[in-house]
Amino acid sequence: MASQTIESHREGAEIVKGDASCKKKAAEVLGELGLPNGLFPLDDIQEFGYNRAGGFIWLVQKKKKEHTFKKIKQVVSYATEVTAFVEKGKMMKISGVKTRELLLWLSVVEMYIEDPSSGKITFKTGTGLSDSFPVSAFELE
Repeated sequence: MASQTIESHREGAEIVKGDASCKKKAAEVLGELGLPNGLFPLDDIQEFGYNRAGGFIWLVQKKKKEHTFKKIKQVVSYATEVTAFVEKGKMMKISGVKTRELLLWLSVVEMYIEDPSSGKITFKTGTGLSDSFPVSAFELE
């Protein structure tokens, strides 16, 4: 069941259903935004939506997933519903994504590429902590 936030952005959105179609569309949209195409390494995606006018994206998957980005040894948890407001090189007000720092799970609320030539992407948590990693760590193999 999609949340109220998603429902309010459905009108005029491009909506794709089915795992293969959703993965393809998500990678395309991330590419358009200048973000790495492997930011959402999810399985069993049921729906992907992109409301260009509102700059809002969402993914709905069958069950929560943890993924380790091997190149940076970072564990990330994705809820069944992931949402964000997007613009070129940036995702803000992200919900449904957490990263593990030591023994704590911290919500990732923003990610951005300030200078594409740097090859770095920065992630901010709800606590104000931020960390930068190579963009290449988030590219699909």
